[in-house]
Amino acid sequence: MGKFFSTIGNIIKWVLIVLLAGSILLVLLFRYIPVYTSPLMFIRAYEQVSRGEKIRWHHEWMPLDSISPDLPLAVMSCEDQNFLSHNGFDWDAIQKVMEEREEGERFRGGSTISQQTAKNVFLFPTASTGKLAWFRKGVEAYFTVLIEFMWDKQRIMEVYLNTIEMGDGIYGAQAVAQEHFGCDAKDLTRNQCAMIAITLPNPLKMNSASPTNYMYRRQSWCLRQMKWLGTFPK
Repeated sequence: MGKFFSTIGNIIKWVLIVLLAGSILLVLLFRYIPVYTSPLMFIRAYEQVSRGEKIRWHHEWMPLDSISPDLPLAVMSCEDQNFLSHNGFDWDAIQKVMEEREEGERFRGGSTISQQTAKNVFLFPTASTGKLAWFRKGVEAYFTVLIEFMWDKQRIMEVYLNTIEMGDGIYGAQAVAQEHFGCDAKDLTRNQCAMIAITLPNPLKMNSASPTNYMYRRQSWCLRQMKWLGTFPK
């Protein structure tokens, strides 16, 4: 019996070593090669097929220097204003979210762009509760630490802007530019970038091509934040 448990222990040890080495290698590879797909893209395609719909999958990788410089500034203004200074986790934002939840205020996310990138690229974004939710958060934190250590901020932003969902079947800056504004990502205007950025919390309900009055108000707020933040470094 002791030999059996020893064998099981060795198997578990080597599985963990392989998983650890594989995750590090994958993050290292994605530092240099484009990320052409994400788990969410496959999930959305499956959902469309299960509803009897045609697959909508618009995505084209674009390097950061081929994307309007206003777009990274806009998403940073709306999603993570401390992106350039934190190490992957915005503790002040997390504290504010916890306080708001305790006071019964409307829940808002506290995830940074780094955390969202880690989740988009390396995890399946399925709903989970209880211990599984904590496990997923732990894995997300692990990959967040890895990309913050192995990538620079420009690479994190580049991957984020190429993998984030920006509409129904629309993933990344080039796809949303072509589908919603009839241009390439590098030609997006400052106003268009702000409009795209404000939809990111819920791009399936807020369409940057068909703004509501609420979206125009959020766009104005985003433009003010962009002016305050200045520029995104190349």
